[in-house]
Amino acid sequence: MKNKKISEWSKLDNAAKIFPANSKKSDTKVFRFSCELFDPVDPKVLQEALDISLEAFPLYRSVMKSGLFWYYFEKSRFKALVTEENLPPCSTLYDKNHKTLLFRVMYYRKRISLEVYHALADGAGALQFLRTLVFHYITIKYKDAFKDKAPVLDIDASKTQKLDDSFQKYFKEESILSKKKAVKAYKLRGAKIPEYRFSVIEGVIPIDEILPKVKEYKASLTIFLAAVLMCAINEEIPARLKRKPVVLSIPVNLRNYFSSQTARNFYGVINVDYDFSKGTGDLIDVIEVLKKKFKDNLTPEVLARRINKLASLEHNYFLRVIPLVIKNLALRIAYIIAAKNHTSTLSNVGIVNMPDEIKPYIRSFDVFVSTDKLQACLCTYENKLRISFTSAFVSTEIQRRFFRTLTDMGISVVIESNMVDEEEEAL
Repeated sequence: MKNKKISEWSKLDNAAKIFPANSKKSDTKVFRFSCELFDPVDPKVLQEALDISLEAFPLYRSVMKSGLFWYYFEKSRFKALVTEENLPPCSTLYDKNHKTLLFRVMYYRKRISLEVYHALADGAGALQFLRTLVFHYITIKYKDAFKDKAPVLDIDASKTQKLDDSFQKYFKEESILSKKKAVKAYKLRGAKIPEYRFSVIEGVIPIDEILPKVKEYKASLTIFLAAVLMCAINEEIPARLKRKPVVLSIPVNLRNYFSSQTARNFYGVINVDYDFSKGTGDLIDVIEVLKKKFKDNLTPEVLARRINKLASLEHNYFLRVIPLVIKNLALRIAYIIAAKNHTSTLSNVGIVNMPDEIKPYIRSFDVFVSTDKLQACLCTYENKLRISFTSAFVSTEIQRRFFRTLTDMGISVVIESNMVDEEEEAL
């Protein structure tokens, strides 16, 4: 079946609409995926790979514009150019006064980095693009090695499927999630890094060392690490503020629950909390509480109601006709209120898969995001789990306590810089 004609413009998906109103210097709403190779990057080959990849991801050629009632994507004539890395990580991509593409591809020594503005895609969608880019780069650069057998990338979604707004696809007017009173979360405090910058601390862990510990607690990897992070945060809470619970915001890839191959946003967020003033505070107790909260929130029925609640905004006639300037104000207020309801964020983008034939050329993948708080991102490639903390705070005690907890369990942790190729430092 032939692909449908790609429109010159398209609406933002419902998850994307929050980002333009809330992008700022302290939190650009940009995230970065990186792939480190064993050989130095050839920029000419990388440019060729980028040109090919863009053919399969037409939305990446878009700029974002503001209409009377909503923002929208418009196809542009801008040429996406590979550049050597020369900006702070996750620098601004969306500027309402200066139209540009909403992503950038950079290289530094052996590293290829993709930065994406969150209105364009979520982590799972952007990972599709990076996997495609790296695949084409390696198959072009090392083409002589693949004469006998050409590798095949397991992304077979059409252009139309990649452009799918899955929120609208699964929207039903009935069964909208009822509003619950939000838990007032403990808010991280401390001196901020100047000039709206953030620190990046990355821990590398052998999967075969951490999974047995995860199984010992009969938990998932995400639940286990969320509990470890909560306990690390609790150690930094002053006694007078212990009454406020630690709340983690957990992004959920909805593609795991609803059939979708979209390369746009298709995720939900659940908030899970633990009150250290009432519970024992032991890791096992935190894990048991989180197990139940994850089980209650991660059902197709609950997630479907979350989709309906988000998508219903677009189907409400009164809200549709409100001018964008008023919507922006409302979205800013909603974001500020939502930000008070969680302490930190932990996001697990899962396992990064590549064809066996090209794995010998790839050392690692990692991911992190811009933030004005503290956020952890996880991804796994081969036998390595990479946990990347980004933080706007000068203090790194929470990150150190987090990794120290793991090493005290006998799990090997190596701290790496993912900005430059510095020597590895054992924690």
